[in-house]
Amino acid sequence: MALHVRGVLLPDDEVRDLWLVGDRVTLEPVAGAETVSDGGYVVPGLVDAHCHLGIQYGARPIESLDEARELAHTDRDTGVLALRDAGSPYPYPELDDEPGIPRLVRAGQHVAPVRRYLRDIGIEVDAPDVVATVTAQAKAGTGWVKLVGDWIDRSVGDLAPSWDPATMAAAVEAAHAAGVRAAVHTFSEEGVAQMVRAGVDSVEHGTGLSLDLIDEMARRGTALVPTMINIRSFGGIADQARAKFPGYADHMLGEEFAVGLSELLTLAWGLRTAVMCAELLWWRCHRRIIADVLVALGYEVRHIQDAGATALHELAPPARVVDGVLTYTSPVVQLDLYSPHHGFLV
Repeated sequence: MALHVRGVLLPDDEVRDLWLVGDRVTLEPVAGAETVSDGGYVVPGLVDAHCHLGIQYGARPIESLDEARELAHTDRDTGVLALRDAGSPYPYPELDDEPGIPRLVRAGQHVAPVRRYLRDIGIEVDAPDVVATVTAQAKAGTGWVKLVGDWIDRSVGDLAPSWDPATMAAAVEAAHAAGVRAAVHTFSEEGVAQMVRAGVDSVEHGTGLSLDLIDEMARRGTALVPTMINIRSFGGIADQARAKFPGYADHMLGEEFAVGLSELLTLAWGLRTAVMCAELLWWRCHRRIIADVLVALGYEVRHIQDAGATALHELAPPARVVDGVLTYTSPVVQLDLYSPHHGFLV
């Protein structure tokens, strides 16, 4: 059945008529087409390039096909017409061609290091079993495999690569040999560098990227998928780990952080400045660490709660100042900045 829509077509900003026949959009009139919209703006369908239909809120596996279908419908109802599922602990091949579901491309289950990832989400394997597991998961998906490139390592108390570089390179090679692409979950500087050099096809999250590594990704044609839900929730994940892995919090206060904060303060000199993020709750966001540093430097920081309310930020354990330096376990890089005179809103 052909459909007809009329509206303002961007970027030309002109009212146009469009006819939709199956997957094809045409400007040529189609006899008998049903007009489903007359007015407003005509925009293309959105693509959700990183979703998990097999994972419910709270990082737990779904338990039924209906739950996966409901999550797909949630995406569809916001205007998403194509999905890439970047790893699912629950198989749902029945939805691949189901009417009413956005066009779907999916990976199999995450391939993760042993006891170093979200419980019950990934297939956890040691280095000798990575290649065989990747090959098997290539068959479980429809064009992608998902590798967990790094996670917190209890032995070091911070993020660390999941396996050695040779194993990572062999995993990517196995994916390509199976005719699929390899996506990698990565937060850390070391992990993302190893996986890019291993030849992955996409970097998911990529919070540890450097400008040099981005240039290398461009040369290699490696895609970057910076996830908004990651930006919103990662502060909460890190905060939950703070008591067990305080070294990770100190990692956030390293030299690169100091340079970035110095640039922020330079831009903000003489002005009341707002630092914004997708996460509403500041204590579940990286803004908490930024606010800690600013307070330790003597700045006044207020958290915007809604249009009419703010809350004054105060240091809370385990954050403390030792000999003039903010730390969560041991002394870190001293931020040698000018004396503060102005407030921050975060």
